[in-house]
Amino acid sequence: MPTLAETQLRFRDAVVHGDMQHVSSLASLLLGGRSPEKRLIVHQRNYRQSLVDALLTKFPATGWLLGTQTLTEAATRFIRECPPQAPCIAEFGAGFPDFLSLSPPAMRAPCVREFAELEWYVGKVAIAVSGIPVALEELSTIQAEALPDTLLELQPGLHYLNISWPVDELMELYLSETIPEHFELLPARVCIEVRGARGEFRFSRLDPAQATFRKAISEGHSIGDAAESALEADAGFDPGRGLVALVDAGLIQAIRKGPDESSCS
Repeated sequence: MPTLAETQLRFRDAVVHGDMQHVSSLASLLLGGRSPEKRLIVHQRNYRQSLVDALLTKFPATGWLLGTQTLTEAATRFIRECPPQAPCIAEFGAGFPDFLSLSPPAMRAPCVREFAELEWYVGKVAIAVSGIPVALEELSTIQAEALPDTLLELQPGLHYLNISWPVDELMELYLSETIPEHFELLPARVCIEVRGARGEFRFSRLDPAQATFRKAISEGHSIGDAAESALEADAGFDPGRGLVALVDAGLIQAIRKGPDESSCS
């Protein structure tokens, strides 16, 4: 008699992989009712359809780009090869853009991975809940010598992309629901800030130094370290202006005086 853990693993494999061999091996353990194999197949179908539907809902623009059938086929393979690793369905799909880029249709369109990645983050930031933004007066209370070591906590609905295709143009085309007579997407390095909260989102381009500065701060680096990284990208970058721009945009929700100190806003 298999242990409970072994039974659960076999049930999981049968549902996830849809392998009839797994189904047959579990039939004797499924009690009550008739046709245990058929009952298990219902679980397989519900599992597969619910996750495919979740991915199609999260990547409608990518479906518009590739076609619904192509996206559905890729989603079906993805849930079999990369099943959810956490109980939160909202987090499922983070690896789908990379997986999708390896499918033959997507390989013929090299911008697909970055387009799907942009769409994933648009969906994530749109469900964020913003905090109260820090005012410039709060930042001005920090002593000049302490400013380089200061850490800033940015709003949760932010993400920064440094990509090799201007897929924001393609996303704007999708959102506008227009069909131009001619549209050509050429490779170009762009830095995009994706921002959203409470069901709304927007994305905009940043220059490389500004994007480097903001991304470094969003990853927990101090103002001084973020400024150094930005200056490496562009020696003409002004850290003071970059910091004020962050405040003016309402992107800072808390200030910490140093790495070991708690938030003061």
